[in-house]
Amino acid sequence: MKLILTREVAGLGRAGDVVNVKDGYARNFLIPRGNAIAWSEGGEKQIDGIRRARQSREIRDKDHANEIKAKLEATTFEIKVKVGSTGRLFGSVTEKDIALVIKSETGIDIDRHKIKLIKHVKNLGKHPAKVSLLTGVAANINVNVIE
Repeated sequence: MKLILTREVAGLGRAGDVVNVKDGYARNFLIPRGNAIAWSEGGEKQIDGIRRARQSREIRDKDHANEIKAKLEATTFEIKVKVGSTGRLFGSVTEKDIALVIKSETGIDIDRHKIKLIKHVKNLGKHPAKVSLLTGVAANINVNVIE
């Protein structure tokens, strides 16, 4: 089955790539998770939009990745959440929340799939996270969860 990838899939391709995969893999995994859409003549127009969005977020080279790493590591990101009387959060802080805070504080657009939390964040305080920028370049950031 011919598909257009909407986000990066390990071992398959990057956003905007047209790939051929087995029907079951497409129907049961890629399409339901939003990683791909079925290829069509009209879908070719979407490829340009996906590629433009990818290029705006893409890190150009290793020097650019190191600049972003230094900027991220120099900043402590604060996330305000609601907590109960015991100090535990209602829900948890996710990679999506961290990506939004990074975008608002630094202007750097990081894909949430590139952010890895060391452990689930369900308490107030400082928590470490890792942001993969490029192969071999990862930033270790601190996320401060406050009330």
